Amino acid sequence: MNYRYQVRNSAGQVQSGTLSADSASGAAAALRAQGLHVMSLSMLAGNDGGGGLGEKLRDLNAGKPNQRHVLDFTTQLAVMIRAGINLRAALDGIAEQTQHRGFQKVIQQLKNDVEGGKQFSEAIAKHPKLFNPLYINMVRASEMSGSFAKMLDRIAAYIGQQIETKKMVVGAAIYPAIIGTLAIAVTVFLLTFVLPKFYAVFQGKEDILPWATKFLMTLSKTMVAYWYFIVGGVVVLAGGAYAFARTELGGFWIDRLKLAIPVMRAMFRSLYISRSLQTMGQLINAGVPMLDTLAITGDISGNQLFRGLWRRVYTSVKQGKKITAALQKDTLLPRAVAQMIAAGEESGKLGEVLDEISVFYAKTLRENIKAVTSMIEPIMILVMGTIVGFIAMAIILPIFKMSQVVK
Repeated sequence: MNYRYQVRNSAGQVQSGTLSADSASGAAAALRAQGLHVMSLSMLAGNDGGGGLGEKLRDLNAGKPNQRHVLDFTTQLAVMIRAGINLRAALDGIAEQTQHRGFQKVIQQLKNDVEGGKQFSEAIAKHPKLFNPLYINMVRASEMSGSFAKMLDRIAAYIGQQIETKKMVVGAAIYPAIIGTLAIAVTVFLLTFVLPKFYAVFQGKEDILPWATKFLMTLSKTMVAYWYFIVGGVVVLAGGAYAFARTELGGFWIDRLKLAIPVMRAMFRSLYISRSLQTMGQLINAGVPMLDTLAITGDISGNQLFRGLWRRVYTSVKQGKKITAALQKDTLLPRAVAQMIAAGEESGKLGEVLDEISVFYAKTLRENIKAVTSMIEPIMILVMGTIVGFIAMAIILPIFKMSQVVK
């Protein structure tokens, strides 16, 4: 790869030129080895391939950039900044090494904005779907304090933990979803393909048929005769439920349900407490103002009930009260947590206290996920076995009765 560079030598003179290197970081390292300060480094046109059909297909298959890409980007940027590489050169090097073309374009836009005189926090603020308010505010705080690389490490650790937590929660939900789908599929198969084969056997003997068999035969005939209406109704209901869930009211009821389901509520409560307190602790330790910290914590909490809690705390603090004044009146956070936050607030070590509490609840979350998984597995198997067993007995019992009558 060929790169155009602009450097400043030990005498303060600005020099420019081109050189070949395997990557932007390699080019920057070679220039620094000569005692030069890298001001800018950009790849010359013609180094990358054209945008052919295969390239466009790869773009479609890659999907949209996600938090995993942001994590890799943040980790690489922290390493390069710590190594003394100029921010613009670092962004250019990361863009060149990034395989995801959509995210590569984002990094190029960041580089262009930085070259145009914008702060890095201003540049990433233009991409809110990838860089959330916590990321932006922590970067902004580091720009003021001069601890950019260290702050990037903390942001990367935070994103990594959030990705891992989400992975565990989704993993806990996948198994019951699969079992539930199988239960529905087996039930539909038995009612629409197996039971109709017994119509002729049971015809004319309705008087001796158990109520369960009569009920299932009626249900089976209805499903076979009006399957298109049933499928259409299910699609409409599913679409309506999805649309309702995306509304403010629908989201509120779903968030409320998550904290009310007996088996799942402990897991979700630990998730939201851990996420809220970790976010709050990171922002406070980064030096972000308290009101901004509370507003961001509410937005990132992931649950409307917890968002309402942090908004009430925000209003209370804005009126000059302490954080715990609002927390002690709410039941979402355990009283022990509110007391520990009060102790941290009094001692001036609130950030450290919040970090410790979030670590505890992250551990509690992992334990709750294991407990939920171990509880749901036998429950789902029992439900599936009951449904299939009920259908099987409804078919076998009348045959057994008819055989006795014949005898």
